[in-house]
Amino acid sequence: MKIAITGLLALTLFGCSFSAEEQPTAEQSQDQRDDDNDGVINARDKCINTSHTAIVDNDGCPTKVNHEQENDVRVLFANNSSKIPNSFLPDIQRMAKFLAAYPETHIELKGYASPVGNREHNVQLSNNRAERVRLKLISEGVEASRIQTIGFGDDEPIAAGTTEAINVLSRRVVAKVIGSDNSTIEEWTIFTLREN
Repeated sequence: MKIAITGLLALTLFGCSFSAEEQPTAEQSQDQRDDDNDGVINARDKCINTSHTAIVDNDGCPTKVNHEQENDVRVLFANNSSKIPNSFLPDIQRMAKFLAAYPETHIELKGYASPVGNREHNVQLSNNRAERVRLKLISEGVEASRIQTIGFGDDEPIAAGTTEAINVLSRRVVAKVIGSDNSTIEEWTIFTLREN
């Protein structure tokens, strides 16, 4: 037993007698760096410069989630008129803001007329109504190339209880837009900054 303890002490002292220059250094056989600090080494990282807060997959790419939102606009017009009533201007402005938030989306404005009068006139009137809403969206900052218009004339009247109600509701421009974006899922860390 004394011999074993003495041997261990000798090895300990002998091990401490090496200088720092004589210490063996471990050679890395592969580059283990992670330049974007996402937890995936550069050799395997397919998405460089990942956001520090992103949750990443095994390839170092951020995990995405698709968010969809829907927005619609409905503008009613006076009989034989394509002038936009002031009460509908906030709805058009809301649509313009929505289109600004989703710059990849496009909008198709569908114009209609009430089932009264000449068919050719109603088609032209419905086109004029859609064009007026288009111009208003452009004045609110929407690019013209993102807006299509079509006039249906009196083809699709709105069903209602009276003829007057049918006519009032059928003189319209409508559109529905679905905007989507792929947002990165982020995780909270001790380095996350809170915006005040």
